[in-house]
Amino acid sequence: MSERPGRPRAGTVVPDGPVGVSLVGSTGSIGRQAVEVIQAEPDRYRVVALAASHSVDALAAQARALHPEIVVVAEASLGPLLAATVPPGTEVACGPEALVAVARLGDVVVNGVVGFAGLSATLAALESGRRLALANKESLIAGAPVVQRARATPGAEIIPVDSEHCALHQCLRAGHVPDEVARLVLTASGGPFRGRSRTELAGVGVDEALAHPTWQMGPKITVDSSTLMNKGLEVIEAHELFGVDYDKVTVVIHPQSVVHSMVEFVDGATMAQMSMPDMRLPISYALGYPNRGTRAFGAIDWATLGRLDFELPDRDVFGCLALAEEAGRAGGVAPAWLNAANEVAVAAFLGGAISWTTIVEVVADTLQACEQVPVESVEDVIEADRRGRERAGQAVTMRGRAA
Repeated sequence: MSERPGRPRAGTVVPDGPVGVSLVGSTGSIGRQAVEVIQAEPDRYRVVALAASHSVDALAAQARALHPEIVVVAEASLGPLLAATVPPGTEVACGPEALVAVARLGDVVVNGVVGFAGLSATLAALESGRRLALANKESLIAGAPVVQRARATPGAEIIPVDSEHCALHQCLRAGHVPDEVARLVLTASGGPFRGRSRTELAGVGVDEALAHPTWQMGPKITVDSSTLMNKGLEVIEAHELFGVDYDKVTVVIHPQSVVHSMVEFVDGATMAQMSMPDMRLPISYALGYPNRGTRAFGAIDWATLGRLDFELPDRDVFGCLALAEEAGRAGGVAPAWLNAANEVAVAAFLGGAISWTTIVEVVADTLQACEQVPVESVEDVIEADRRGRERAGQAVTMRGRAA
């Protein structure tokens, strides 16, 4: 295990006054819950900037409640409408470049953008030496080589918002020595299709895939949870965040979603972070780090908790997990192709173009066509994403016709 930290970096700075927060993707699931955390501790945080893709009404409502210095909508044509609805004195900007610009503001940048589109915001925050509360795992996975370089910027650090990686971060901040870590154990709820066979899953629809048993999330990540692709992406994320070998990352199914992940040490001891499913807890942790929040989210009622179950994932039924691990081990552009293929396949499934079982087939087809090339720049990552999407689109067309 490398020196990528779970504990505070030497350069971690705690502001004397309220923590300035820039929320990129403020109207999505993570953004809305971040707003709840901020409103729960109004003396501790101040919102510097809000940014969203196109949800003008929601963005304007947030601006009226939080009084940021600047509000941004990425879809440029919506700028005038936003300007007409925000409070007087609030600066309004529009366009993708403006959205990236606000990722350079504040003490903490929350990246809640969905998918590969979040890469620019991730790089902007890190290159400007900000603390990045990262909910956008795809940018780290697809752009790992360039993100890691940006991460070396003085003052820059990533605090993961994914509940599993936030759990690992908390377990690893207790003064461990890297060689003492035997393995990281990522827990997965198993999603809505846990225990079902391939035959039983052949005809499942969108509504069934979106019926997650424990978490309330956006449609893309919820479908990823149903295929276990989300867990595969998290394996790659754990490797990139904490510098562990893939052989030291294990996935177990834990349907209650109370144990969010664990660290096993070489002497046999295991540390786990536990709480009831509530994304406001990891958001609060990332916003306030290295201090903890004063408002409890997800506290456990031990009198009613009942039981905690664990089992191994069914890799034959949920093939996306193995595909993600394969791409992670291959490195280079393979994770970018994987992520691109999955985004295309999930969108096709949500749009009714392919079946749920075809998602893994599209990803597999795409990875088979992946050719490794050096990754030296952001442009290389963008090109890998473009080529992966192009190949995945062809696979969707062919698989859709076959169905």
